[in-house]
Amino acid sequence: MSASPLLPLARRFWIALPAAGLIALAGCQTTPNTGANAVQNAPTTSTTAPAAAPLAPVTSVEGISEYVLPNGLRVLLAPDSSKPTTTVNMTYQVGSRHENYGETGMAHLLEHMLFKGTPTHRNALAEFARRGLRANGSTWTDRTNYFASFSANPDNLDWYLRWQADAMVNSLIQRSDLDSEMTVVRNEMESGENSPFRILMEKMLSTSFQWHNYGKTTIGARADVENVDTDRLRAFYKQYYQPDNAVLIVSGAFDVKATLATIQDAFASIPKPTRKLPNLYTLDPAQDGERSVTLRRSGGAPLVATMYHVPAAGSPDYTAIDLAAIVLGDTPSGRLHKALVDAQLAAGTFGYTFDMHDPGVVMFGAQLPPGADREKATAVLLKTLESLKTQPITAEELERARIKWLQSWELTYANAEKLGVALSESIAAGDWRLFFLARDRVRDAKLEDVQRVAQSYLVESNRTLGSYVPTEQPLRSPAPQTVDVAPMVQDYRGNPNFVEAEAFDPSPANLDASTTRKTIALPGNGTLQLALLPKPTRGSRVSAQLLMQFGNVETLRGKRDIADAAADLITRGTPTLSRQQIDDRFDKLNAQVRIGGSGTNVTASISTTRENLAPTLALVVELLRTANFPADQVEEYRRSMLTSLEQSLQQPDAIASRALARHGNPYPADDLRYAPSFQDDLNAIRGLKREDIVRFHQQFYGASLLRVSAVGDFDPAQVEGALTNSLAGWKAAPAYTRVPNPFTPVTPTKLEQETPDKANAFYIARMPLAVQDTSADYPALMLANFMLGLSEHSRLWNRVREKDGLSYNIRSMLRASSFEPSASWSMYAIYAPQNRAKLDAAIREELDRLTAEGFSEQEVKDGVEALLNYRRLSRAQDGGVAAGWIDLLEAERTYGFTGEVDRKLQSLTAADVNAAFRKYFDTTKFTSSYAGDFAGAAKKQ
Repeated sequence: MSASPLLPLARRFWIALPAAGLIALAGCQTTPNTGANAVQNAPTTSTTAPAAAPLAPVTSVEGISEYVLPNGLRVLLAPDSSKPTTTVNMTYQVGSRHENYGETGMAHLLEHMLFKGTPTHRNALAEFARRGLRANGSTWTDRTNYFASFSANPDNLDWYLRWQADAMVNSLIQRSDLDSEMTVVRNEMESGENSPFRILMEKMLSTSFQWHNYGKTTIGARADVENVDTDRLRAFYKQYYQPDNAVLIVSGAFDVKATLATIQDAFASIPKPTRKLPNLYTLDPAQDGERSVTLRRSGGAPLVATMYHVPAAGSPDYTAIDLAAIVLGDTPSGRLHKALVDAQLAAGTFGYTFDMHDPGVVMFGAQLPPGADREKATAVLLKTLESLKTQPITAEELERARIKWLQSWELTYANAEKLGVALSESIAAGDWRLFFLARDRVRDAKLEDVQRVAQSYLVESNRTLGSYVPTEQPLRSPAPQTVDVAPMVQDYRGNPNFVEAEAFDPSPANLDASTTRKTIALPGNGTLQLALLPKPTRGSRVSAQLLMQFGNVETLRGKRDIADAAADLITRGTPTLSRQQIDDRFDKLNAQVRIGGSGTNVTASISTTRENLAPTLALVVELLRTANFPADQVEEYRRSMLTSLEQSLQQPDAIASRALARHGNPYPADDLRYAPSFQDDLNAIRGLKREDIVRFHQQFYGASLLRVSAVGDFDPAQVEGALTNSLAGWKAAPAYTRVPNPFTPVTPTKLEQETPDKANAFYIARMPLAVQDTSADYPALMLANFMLGLSEHSRLWNRVREKDGLSYNIRSMLRASSFEPSASWSMYAIYAPQNRAKLDAAIREELDRLTAEGFSEQEVKDGVEALLNYRRLSRAQDGGVAAGWIDLLEAERTYGFTGEVDRKLQSLTAADVNAAFRKYFDTTKFTSSYAGDFAGAAKKQ
């Protein structure tokens, strides 16, 4: 459920955003409609398809087929049996672009309301959670979509499709639901107010667009949302939530014939509407001069940014702008990074395009460290962007951008869940086939075209940053134009060599049976443990994990921050490779690699293709062995970390969480397990020296103990050979001993921290437990936590969010060690600071009621089914299985352990769960931490 505030869900994986500006999609929830024809339009619940001719595809592209029902509903089926998960995505072609005066936020509010229910499905979120569906929704400028992923299950697929059909025409949209949901929407608005980057972008969009609705936020004006007229909202719903304005996408593992029959049965009875959708024709004129906006608020790090109008996403010229954004905004190869970060004028840079149905924008910017010269950084930013005429894009830069773009596309295409969501963006831009057409355009992009388009649009008169300056002969950007996508995709068929992947059973027994596990003694220097699971995948993708471990709590005393920095800087350079060259080699290997770690551990997470896994692993080992930590990269790391820490000093969630972590921590400051203060971290980063990192690497990095897992399409012999060859001759690291984390009693208390001028507050509470994941009570505690606050059908969710509307997000979490009786039970929530007392009371009342009454048998039965579905879904993700094997190898287990937990969960009764809950859960043993502008809220009351 999300209000997709300002950043589209598209191809923005390669661009570095400001640390404080990462935009989480704002959450939404939704309710139903009591229109005059609500009951008569209800879709049939029959399980037998009507006696109509079976649907035939009207077009197919690379495994995706389009069907059309007589009422206008378009259906896209993208079967992929390689992973037993199914994703359903209903996309309505309505977003903030379609809102009229007084209607801002209406598309987003409808998304909230749809989840509230219909006469036959009164609480959709609860049903999703009960069935183990990972479901959500989001609203953006040109579309609203509702999606769910779940372990492949015909019954859940049938139920969810019928819910979508029911919600299309029978959503209630009642005044009472609007009133209860309003505080949740306000909470969502206020959570966005905490991000200076997000608000700056919001103000820049409103300044950049003079007439078009793209200048208005998706979440809407507060006055419009709070005063929304119910009848007007229902009319908006009836206008746009119709089959001829919707596209239904089903991707992943499912029976095509049976699914088509269900879709026809569920949706065909919905009549084709007689109304005509309005023709939206507003376009902004070409901008005649630079504009500017200045945002002043407390907290956060300085930012400078600029926007330029660009063509619509369906335009061939949009591809050129997309590639130019990578050339300019990528890290570390981008021109902005080199001009600003390398010159120590900025802590980080970014650049990305907004793919929109109508002409949109591209945005670039830089995050500055405290005390930086803002005017100088701004001047360098603009000079770098607007000097393409004299410093044209090179063939090398274009090729690097092309590789990055295509790699991100391939990762999306290979993932059935991501593919369904990505197709929504293409639908919103004009047609789902733009997803493939954009790929072809990137493959074929010519340097002269990228240069021409970027040079035309990145000009002074087309930017939003400066003030108006009269110019005798202004350089104007091209006038905006609409794009007719239909003729572009009319005969498009895509790659003729597309091949479907085979099905795979991810049950614990089959995961164990399909995985080769072995331990290899490395000649003279250590041990290599392998867990290799070859299986068919879409796009021949493979996920891998590498874990290197060394030292112990004593040998690493006083080295916590140095260990962290060494792991984070592994990819920054070697004696023979620069950071840019390392990045380019990974791109040419079609590999996404993340290396990091802390204390005794260094981990590499890898996603690549069959032919590239062996050389990627060899390159990772080469980096681990030969990293030399260039001085300029160490300095850049220091600046980036200091900027991030300075921002955290203003964030309620970071402040509350750190205060809780420090309370009762029994370890001295030089211990790996010590919880540092913000000032501790600032001092450590300021004092970080390259020679200390180099010395640490020389002393601790080596081949004593490595664990590697791989899941997907690969050759095990090639992987084993690449690892043994690349590890040969590497010195042994100091012997590894796991850092113990024993149960430590904590004196419960309440912690409170003021965060002035923050619209949102954060609450987190935690209780330590002497429990291990092998404890007899652990399965019952897992289920109790799931029903208490982990799902959207939990006790805390239903009370605090659904009933009282106090929090956009409230959860509980249970974490237990695999090695010793040490666990923690925690709860957290975001909320408005003036609602703190109400939040406390609601949580306390719900916990007291649960302790007294317990969970019911039906609640436990539904909870078991949903939790098992989530666990099955997690085992169907190749990356998750690869990471899981690393954990299992370390604990000397197999997936049979998870299967045994499943069996124990299935046997639980309400008596079992209630007994375990009452035995361990004690509200008097929780330490609570609050952070927010409580003083400011008190003054307003």
